[in-house]
Amino acid sequence: MLQYIKRLYRVVPPSEDPITNPKEIKKKYRYWRIRMFYSMYLGYVVFYFTRKNLSPVMHAFSEELGISLMELGILGTIFYATYGLGKFASGAIADRANIRFFMATGLFCASLVNLVFGFLESLWLLAFFWGLNGAFQSMGFPPIAKGLVHWYSSNERATKWTIWSSSHTAGTFLIGILIAFFLKFFDWRSAFYIPGIIGVFTSLFLINRLRDRPVALGLPPVEDYRNDPLPIKEEKSLTHWQILKKHVFTNPFLWSLCIAYIFVYLIRFGTLDWATKFMYDVRGIDKIKVAFMWAIMPLFGMPGGIVAGVIADRCFQGRCTPVNIIYLILLAGSIFGFYKFAGMDHFFLTCFFLGCIGFFVDGPQNLVGGVQVSRIVAQNAASAACGFAGLFGYIGAMLSGVGLAFITENWGWEAMYGTCIVSCFIAAFLVLLTWKKESQHIQSTS
Repeated sequence: MLQYIKRLYRVVPPSEDPITNPKEIKKKYRYWRIRMFYSMYLGYVVFYFTRKNLSPVMHAFSEELGISLMELGILGTIFYATYGLGKFASGAIADRANIRFFMATGLFCASLVNLVFGFLESLWLLAFFWGLNGAFQSMGFPPIAKGLVHWYSSNERATKWTIWSSSHTAGTFLIGILIAFFLKFFDWRSAFYIPGIIGVFTSLFLINRLRDRPVALGLPPVEDYRNDPLPIKEEKSLTHWQILKKHVFTNPFLWSLCIAYIFVYLIRFGTLDWATKFMYDVRGIDKIKVAFMWAIMPLFGMPGGIVAGVIADRCFQGRCTPVNIIYLILLAGSIFGFYKFAGMDHFFLTCFFLGCIGFFVDGPQNLVGGVQVSRIVAQNAASAACGFAGLFGYIGAMLSGVGLAFITENWGWEAMYGTCIVSCFIAAFLVLLTWKKESQHIQSTS
């Protein structure tokens, strides 16, 4: 039994019968690239159904159970801690695991946790199971990072990656709309039961649809198929630990991006997770309108991330650094505008700035810890590097929980949103440090 499970989860070896007919290779590549893309996309949408369903019911959830602002911060921080640590561990494992079963298992287990969560009322049980959810959620992105690296070559990856990355904003938007509906007709618990059921069925869908690397299906590597050489060659003579040491742990440009990612995620979750509390408690907007307005951020995040990737590929020869800096400066202005004008007296202006925050936060969130990271490491270290960046991102997410709750309780909402604005400029400076390195990479592959 144990040997059978090991076979399911290990990397599928190259096919013993490789395809050599160019027409058949082209036909199969087209079919499998489309199938892999939509499967990874839909799968990650549902991961977000079972992850971001707490934020839009936070006001109703905390009111009924008598949970304070700081306790909500603790709940969020525990989730982000287990998710961040798990994301790095999953990244290191995913480079040597089968995408198909690894991703499906994470979604299945996260869905079971959601089904249990709706029955709980004790803060400590809620914190334990939400932390457990974070650990299972961490199994979603690393296998997808591996899939995108193996199925899409370097010169098309910024566009493809950011299109795929709209899945998390699509999932956040859709669950926000669904929960606004649930709150109208049911209670907050339905926000966990229904996504849990959807997640179980979607995990079975992933097992049916996904496959591992192209070579496992008899196809040539994507860099050979598209005649797009790897920017950093795989060093197959090195052990997995040596690869991690060389391309991840001692890579100064990766460290710069990782630290920038702390601030990007602090901004991302600081603006997303606390918006409902701010609008409901401070600006007096009713709970159903708050849920609908909250969904504006992920709705505009979808095109925001995609546009960032297209601009990088079409206007800057694939360079992400200038796009990230532009987005972060405009994001700072959007956060200031939201804090200043949020309220029913300025309803359309509030919605406008919520949309701008969603649009401009998704560019750096997609590019900094994904596309840029994948370009400065070897292909067989991509999942680990993205997982490593994700670990730092979720340090920022942890700070957005307890850290921003502490700032808000002691110095008010003005200080909280001011912290997010300052974080935009710190992140822009750290990304700027990779400008020369990224330019060298573009020149070496052009």
